[in-house]
Amino acid sequence: MTPEQLSAAIVDALTALVDAGSVTLPDSVPSTVVVERPKVKEHGDYATNIALQLAKKAGVNPREFAQLLADRLASADGVASAKIAGPGFLNIRVAAGAQGALAGHVVAAGAGYGTSDVYTGQRVNLEFVSANPTGPIHIGGVRWAAVGDSLGRILSAVGADVTREYYFNDHGVQIDRFARSLLAAARGEEAPKDGYGGQYIHDIAATIVAEVPGAAVLPDGEALETFRERGTDLMFAEIKQSLHDFGVDFDVFFHENDLHESGAVGRAIARLDELGMMYENDGARWLRTSDFGDDKDRVVIKTDGQPAYISGDLAYYLDKRERGFDRCLIMLGADHHGYVSRMMAMCAAFGDTPKVNLELLIGQLVNLVRDGEPLRMSKRAGTVITLEDLVEAIGVDAARYALARYSTDTSIDLDLDLWSKQTSDNPVFYVQYAHARLSSILRNAVDLGIVVDADHYDPAELSAAQEGDLLRALAEFPRVVSRAAELREPHRVARDLEDTASAFHKFYDVCHVLPKGDEDPTDLHRARLVLVAATRQVIANGLALLGVSAPERM
Repeated sequence: MTPEQLSAAIVDALTALVDAGSVTLPDSVPSTVVVERPKVKEHGDYATNIALQLAKKAGVNPREFAQLLADRLASADGVASAKIAGPGFLNIRVAAGAQGALAGHVVAAGAGYGTSDVYTGQRVNLEFVSANPTGPIHIGGVRWAAVGDSLGRILSAVGADVTREYYFNDHGVQIDRFARSLLAAARGEEAPKDGYGGQYIHDIAATIVAEVPGAAVLPDGEALETFRERGTDLMFAEIKQSLHDFGVDFDVFFHENDLHESGAVGRAIARLDELGMMYENDGARWLRTSDFGDDKDRVVIKTDGQPAYISGDLAYYLDKRERGFDRCLIMLGADHHGYVSRMMAMCAAFGDTPKVNLELLIGQLVNLVRDGEPLRMSKRAGTVITLEDLVEAIGVDAARYALARYSTDTSIDLDLDLWSKQTSDNPVFYVQYAHARLSSILRNAVDLGIVVDADHYDPAELSAAQEGDLLRALAEFPRVVSRAAELREPHRVARDLEDTASAFHKFYDVCHVLPKGDEDPTDLHRARLVLVAATRQVIANGLALLGVSAPERM
């Protein structure tokens, strides 16, 4: 029995009480009831405070209401007992057979266990990383690569139609600085004071000179254009390859420059004009963002007739909505926190609903630590720690898991020594080792000629306390995935995997899964093997949502 099934049983019991006239509710019976695992497991398998919530509405003492509900629940299929605690809490124990049946359900569902249709029909544009094409991806962008890709997988798992999009900032002064830096390197000159440094600048400059002999000695204007165009292409190709090697691929690479060359900026301004959101003042054109919570109105077209930075945001947002996306999610670094109010005001100015049609997720800083000291220098990029630096230190799996494991609204210090360890102290090793151990058990069962049959086993055999703990951990997985999607928090999946791995190790320490010596396999062995197969499936499904491998052997 899953928490969702127990919730449905409680709803049925409430409905029966109302239909029988035992209680009267001014509103309809709730469609779902929250059930949670109690902090003290001796209190029961699950608990609910629904009697406390509804007693006042029903005009009944909470404990009396709870008793009526407990009496109804006691006869429900799969419920072993329902007891009152405190002022009206219900502690519920699930029958071993009903609880054990979950293992077979998980195995039958396979990779589909944990998925749902909550977001079916919703088209989501998920924009993340979007690092400037002026250098390798730095550690902040790497965090968004891991979290963004995981979030995309999780949203897809709950039914959303997700498009992963990378906004390629190829319009503006940063590209000019990049081109001047490349040209200076090619000519053997010092980098401009406002330019970019690092070995990668010299590498790209050398590649361009090899491809276009004489590029460095062209007149400044021609040379800059050559280094701008080819340098940007080379840098962006490297960024794409780095992300691909990290397990992150995008559906759309959108070029900022296209917004300005295609007339999209003008179309967005015209739309806002039609909506009465634009006005002129002091020779500039302004957007009424202060009407929607921004601290001031924003200049869209400057007095010299040139578009302000926000003009690109306006055009890009409208373009996404015109492409049919219901939700536009954008992941931004901590330095963009002040950006939120103007973007939400922009969304409202178009007549959309902030935090529904547009969401901004802000991620905090990442620091790398080695030997107790902050790591600040990159071999190739100079002062910026890059994606390649992190992967070289701890590998792709550990890097992805480590970055997705923490809430994005907190800064994190990644201890490279810890995350490279092959011990249970390393969270990703702990979870992956559990999967490998589970796989080994199932291989051994095959060697012994034991068939793991999820359709023919006795779920009631799984009655040990450790078996119940593990089954309840598996039952939580769909709810964790749904909650991670709703709150945009992939770290919930990682933490749940660690809880599940812990429950498995405790189970395996005391419960013999395979027969020993000449012992013949029993119904208990067969049931436990189904539980092992179910546990392996849940861990594999969770790791897949994080883009982390599930090794068969370690």
